[in-house]
Amino acid sequence: MQLITPLIIILIVVLFVYLAWYNSAKQKGKRGEMRVSAILSQLSDEYTILNDLVFRTEKGTTQIDHLVVSKYGIFTIETKNYRGEIYGDDNRKEWTQLIVTEVTYAKKWWKTYTYVTKNRFYNPVKQSVGHAFRIKELLSVFPHVKIVPIVVFTGDAILSYVESKNHVVYEENLLDVIDGYKTTYLTDNDVQAVLAILTGNNIRETVSDRQHVKNLRTAAREVNATINSGICPKCGGHLIGRNGKYGTFYGCSNYPKCRFTTQ
Repeated sequence: MQLITPLIIILIVVLFVYLAWYNSAKQKGKRGEMRVSAILSQLSDEYTILNDLVFRTEKGTTQIDHLVVSKYGIFTIETKNYRGEIYGDDNRKEWTQLIVTEVTYAKKWWKTYTYVTKNRFYNPVKQSVGHAFRIKELLSVFPHVKIVPIVVFTGDAILSYVESKNHVVYEENLLDVIDGYKTTYLTDNDVQAVLAILTGNNIRETVSDRQHVKNLRTAAREVNATINSGICPKCGGHLIGRNGKYGTFYGCSNYPKCRFTTQ
C-alpha cells in the first residue's frame, strides 16, 4: 500500500504535466498546422505544398506555416487554431478572442453561470500579408506572379465578427479559395524555378523556434521604439492622432500611400 500511493501521485503529476503540454498554445498551433497540411494534401498534382518555412528579413526572420506553389499563383497560409468568437479587421494591430462558457454546478442545478474569457493575439491578416510581401521580394524575377495571402482558422472559431478584404476562412473553405484562382501566371519551368528559389532561401533547418521567437521580440522592440518616437515604422512618416469608428488611433501622415495605424 505504501508503494501504491507514491506511484499514484507520480501518475497524477505526469498526467497534469502532459495535459498542460498538450493544451499549450504551441501544441495547439502545431495540431492546427497538421490539420491544414492534411487538407492541402488533397490538392491535385498541379500544386506543391511547402510547410513550416523560415526566411531571413531585414529585421531577423519570418516563419510561414504553409506555402502552396502552382502555375496559378502562390498562396501564403497562416494557420490559427482557435475557438470562440473572433473580432478583428485588416487595420487593428491585435484581434480579440472571446470565449463564453456556461457552467451548471451539481449543488445549484437550477442556475447557470456564464464565464467570459477574453484574449488578444496579433492580427493574422497582417502576418499573412507580410509573408506575401516577403515572398514577392524573393521572387522579384517573376514580378507578375499572383501571390495570395490566406488566414485559415481551424477548431471551433466563429468568424462572423471579422471584417477583412483578404481571405479569412474556415478550414473547410480553404480548398475552395485556392481552387478559385485559375488564371495562369507561370509555366511549368517557372514553377520549378520558383520552388528552387523558395527552398534555397528556406533556413528552417538552421533556425530553432526559440531563435525565431527571439528575432521576433527584437524586431517588435525596434518597431515599438519607432512608434513611441511618433514615427511610422513602415515608411518613416509622422504618426497623427485620428478618430475612427473603433475610437482614437494613430495613422501615418502619408495616408493613403501608407495605411499604417496603431492604437
